[in-house]
Amino acid sequence: MTYQYEELKGGLYVCRSEIHSFGTDAFLLTGFSGYRQRDLVCDLGTGCGIIPLLMQRNQPPKQIFAVDIQPDAITQLKHALEKSEPKPNIIPVCADLRQLKDMPFGQFDLVTCNPPYKASNSGILSADAQKQIARHEIAGDITDICAAASRLLQYHGRLCMCCRPERLADIMCAMRATNIEPKRLRLVSKMPDSAPWLFLIEGKKSAKPFLQIEPTLFVRSGNGMTSEAAQICHFGDKYL
Repeated sequence: MTYQYEELKGGLYVCRSEIHSFGTDAFLLTGFSGYRQRDLVCDLGTGCGIIPLLMQRNQPPKQIFAVDIQPDAITQLKHALEKSEPKPNIIPVCADLRQLKDMPFGQFDLVTCNPPYKASNSGILSADAQKQIARHEIAGDITDICAAASRLLQYHGRLCMCCRPERLADIMCAMRATNIEPKRLRLVSKMPDSAPWLFLIEGKKSAKPFLQIEPTLFVRSGNGMTSEAAQICHFGDKYL
């Protein structure tokens, strides 16, 4: 497998491959998560570890567990950690999120997840098994993700996710079914005159019902990014 290293910040690298890469959604989810320095964080389905690595750019959380079922993804993350200085406090975990063990359950402040966008019975499956897992719910569905997050989170701990708009009802139902109450929702559109292509959602464990709808985030303005999107991403429009 061919790897490419990209510098996210001075001395901080991410390792990309054709299978395990990333896009603008990872940057937007990281910004939306509102992580804090005191947080214990877990990123489910971490892929190349882009979200935990992005959190290192500015006042990183005290510790991040990065979980993925695919050994190649965890290998990429380990390569990035080896190349980066100073060493990020990220713990790679190669495991099925449906069968997590030896984790500090009930202690996490924040769980993030950029899940497969397509249900297992929808869309055209890639011939590559690793791409299937990354894009479709082959190795666990939305309810499995929310159930794992519920086990990991402490009381009023937060789960932040992103997905395509057509999956919004699925995710909100899965959150409530696993004792995570949807609390904050933001739609993302490329342009003011285009339909949303992404949503960002936050749920809190064991919280009371009340959903805050935030203003739509517009990503593009003319030939570049809006000032808000550029501030979140820091990378210009390279991954649009």
